[in-house]
Amino acid sequence: MEILDLEGQVLIVGGGIAGLMTALKLAPEPCVVLSKAPIGEDTSSILAQGGVAACVGADDSVALQVEDTLVAGDGLCDAPVVEKIVAGGPAAIEDLLRLGVPFDRSTDGGLKLGLEAAHSRNRIVHAGGDKTGREIILTLAAAVRATPSVTILEGFAARRLSVEDGEVAGLIAEGPGGTVLLRTNRVVIATGGVSGLFSHGTNPVGSWGQGLAIAARAGATLRDVEFVQFHPTALDASGPQVSLISEAVRGEGAILIDEAGRRFMEDVPRKELAPRDVVARAVWRELRAGHRVFLDARGIKGLDFEARFPSITQSCRDAGIDPVRQPIPIRPAAHYHMGGIKVDLAGRTDVEGLWAVGEAACTGLHGANRLASNSLLEALVCAGFVAESLKAAPRRAVRRAAIGQALRPSDAQSVRPILSRAAGVLREGADLRRAAAELYPLAGTNDAALVGLMIVVAALRREESRGAHYRLDFSRKEISPASPRTLDLTQAFDAAQSLTLADVA
Repeated sequence: MEILDLEGQVLIVGGGIAGLMTALKLAPEPCVVLSKAPIGEDTSSILAQGGVAACVGADDSVALQVEDTLVAGDGLCDAPVVEKIVAGGPAAIEDLLRLGVPFDRSTDGGLKLGLEAAHSRNRIVHAGGDKTGREIILTLAAAVRATPSVTILEGFAARRLSVEDGEVAGLIAEGPGGTVLLRTNRVVIATGGVSGLFSHGTNPVGSWGQGLAIAARAGATLRDVEFVQFHPTALDASGPQVSLISEAVRGEGAILIDEAGRRFMEDVPRKELAPRDVVARAVWRELRAGHRVFLDARGIKGLDFEARFPSITQSCRDAGIDPVRQPIPIRPAAHYHMGGIKVDLAGRTDVEGLWAVGEAACTGLHGANRLASNSLLEALVCAGFVAESLKAAPRRAVRRAAIGQALRPSDAQSVRPILSRAAGVLREGADLRRAAAELYPLAGTNDAALVGLMIVVAALRREESRGAHYRLDFSRKEISPASPRTLDLTQAFDAAQSLTLADVA
């Protein structure tokens, strides 16, 4: 195994918005960005369509966005965290403008602000219509490549952390030349979410929670992992990666109908702009009842669909659909993980020398259900918090890391049908117990199975329905003593060990 001594430099694992912004905020302090693909490519960030939720409008305020976030989070947001992150939104937009992100403008020259579900104001700052993620990530990637303090290692897949006496001592990765140990005692996990664990997801199939597994095997605690947000309007196509039809389309006035043209959200409060979990369950129930479901954007007054949504238009046309003249067939798909590695507001985990940021982290912002477009907000604002924490961390000599054998590459393909059946839009105890029994024998060596197991165990322990977590056998919203919000590796294995196939039968 090759050893690369980073001499205590910060190692950022992940080349999406959260990781790249952390690197920029760290400058001029030296750091290393490690990414499986060229930075900015094959990330969830580049696929983000909606935009950044930021209270920059004349009729908006921090208090209003905080209230919308708390309502969407269904009682589980950490209010002080919400206030701090939301308050950082306007400055984050200014940062991006200085870097050159070409946000869309209205006729008066101000930022054009979109509306998405569960927002009380138009506050979604977007670029290129529905190409916000692409515009931001391309800008950040160019800035990182031009920053002398950042070293980029592309084509490297993180496998596991080396931890000595409770402190990070390095990261083992697989690179073009084989296995390498990167020696450092400051590592930031910025690897994205878990939608690649499901049969239908809106993000790259490689986004299946590798960072969560790495952290958990190193002794870090995870939090709120049962809360997986299913986007209600993904293009109805074969998976595992399907095209997203942004919530902004509904914000412009599109409606949900069945094959007969019936608007089945008509009597639901806020109709198609109800919180995502409400809309996803409504769509899922229609599908289970044998209906097809469509998003109808035809004839919306004043909307040039192709100009406003160029990416969506292309995805639809690639599938043989003209969204201007035809309803778009849709289905729910795994989209965003509210849970992740438990961190404080500075991104610190409970493992010395390990930080996390972006979707891989759980700050307490999202609670049980993410408010639309708060995800890019969190990645951008928290990158600054993490960078400040890293700069302030006392410097210590890097411990001599033990060179163990790296784990084999994990296979998410075997996990997808198990997790999709048990931990999808609607869940039930018997299915969750069966899934735990099936995943447990795999989780020792398969990181994807480990993350799936932890999601299932957490979902079993939450004997209520709240936000994105809906139990058919516990449909009431009533937190029970058996619903702790944190979970570690030992607890997950202990819980799963008692769930044998014989018990399920």
